[in-house]
Amino acid sequence: MKHTSILWFITALSLLFSTACSEEKVSNARLVDALPVIYPDYTSVTVPATIAPLNFALADTACLRIDVTVRGARGGELHSQGKQSTDFSPRAWKNMLESHRGDTLSVEVSARFADGWRTYRPFGIRISTDSIDYGLNYRLIAPGYEVYSRMGIYERDLSTFDEHALIENTQFSGCVNCHSYNQCEPADMSLHIRGEHGATLLRHGGQMDAYQTATDSTLGSCVYPYWHPSGDYIAYSTNQTRQGFHVRHDKLIEVFDLASDLLIYDTRRGTLHTADHLRRDSVWETFPAFSPDGRSLYFCAATPKHIPDEVTQIRYNLCRVDFHPEDGSFGTRIDTLVHAEAFGKSVSFPRPSYDGRFLMYALADYGQFSIWHHESDLWMLDLQTGETQLLDAVNSDDTESYHSWSSNSRWFVFDSRRDDGLHSRAYIAHCDADGTVSKPFMLPQRNPKEYY
Repeated sequence: MKHTSILWFITALSLLFSTACSEEKVSNARLVDALPVIYPDYTSVTVPATIAPLNFALADTACLRIDVTVRGARGGELHSQGKQSTDFSPRAWKNMLESHRGDTLSVEVSARFADGWRTYRPFGIRISTDSIDYGLNYRLIAPGYEVYSRMGIYERDLSTFDEHALIENTQFSGCVNCHSYNQCEPADMSLHIRGEHGATLLRHGGQMDAYQTATDSTLGSCVYPYWHPSGDYIAYSTNQTRQGFHVRHDKLIEVFDLASDLLIYDTRRGTLHTADHLRRDSVWETFPAFSPDGRSLYFCAATPKHIPDEVTQIRYNLCRVDFHPEDGSFGTRIDTLVHAEAFGKSVSFPRPSYDGRFLMYALADYGQFSIWHHESDLWMLDLQTGETQLLDAVNSDDTESYHSWSSNSRWFVFDSRRDDGLHSRAYIAHCDADGTVSKPFMLPQRNPKEYY
């Protein structure tokens, strides 16, 4: 009796295994003279050779099964078939991409519907010769305004689907945000924690320290950090931030400042200092960013307005001031690089590329917290020519914001709400040395339809 039960159990497992691994033959497929509509949209994107498998599903929910073949110009092919989405072998995917750097892969999609199979026109995925950094850090938080529940800062390996927490608020009571590294090197890190046990965490010189950065002479704690390339300084803004709610159906929330100044923290001496012309009551300064050579500080500046009556009239310009790393002092002249106020727009999140060629920023109709503005787009300033351009290749009809460069300045990541208008999802795009930007691709997941 016992022996019979064991045999039955093994037989059941065998049946389940063989059923799960069986594939349907694509037969009598109707040819469709159009590209497949897939989710995420990976058609005609440029990716690094070390990116995790670009698994995707057909966007049409009537699809019962998807069959995909990826072919390389140098021979070899990948194949995946599934009910919900593709599930490429990580090892085979890695080998295919590594052997086709600089080439374009051809992807052929077939899908089975109730009336049979359909085969679509193939599309290409270009494999760049430019490398990308090991991983990506981000904050995960549920959409909301008052209660944030569980949240944290996480690290994702871009070559796999592995993700792990760096810090979560299950370890304490508070909100974690404003994380920053020195030119993508995690040895120098700044992280802000809000709440009852709030502090600014600094990792520098091999040790981690917690600081209370709010003083009697500042507006509040230090936020929005940006490291000097030497690691000797960190630029912060200190902000009196508030939030309000719209009564309009197309807008949910507004985040704004009642005041803001710029500060510099000297990591060697443990001192916090500023300059009078960067903490004026007549100007709101925020979002500082050092230039890659460490001799300039970019920031956003606006003329104060009455809140809440004139909140839609708050417009920030992109400015620059000299910085002298020898003694941590500033020049006296402030240059306006993008006078966005003149054409009814507002700049936020200036981020220079680490090769010193470009500066990317978000542009919205007003205010400085563009992540909540559906009209926010990404723009790029050529620091050599002074010309600025709208990045048509990456923008959508919804929010694009909170961008960051890779260490070699050939890739950038940004948040977009193009999928549902509520969730921010990470997209990555390639940028060549001349500033030509490719179509962005969504951060890959093992089962994107289920995950997202």
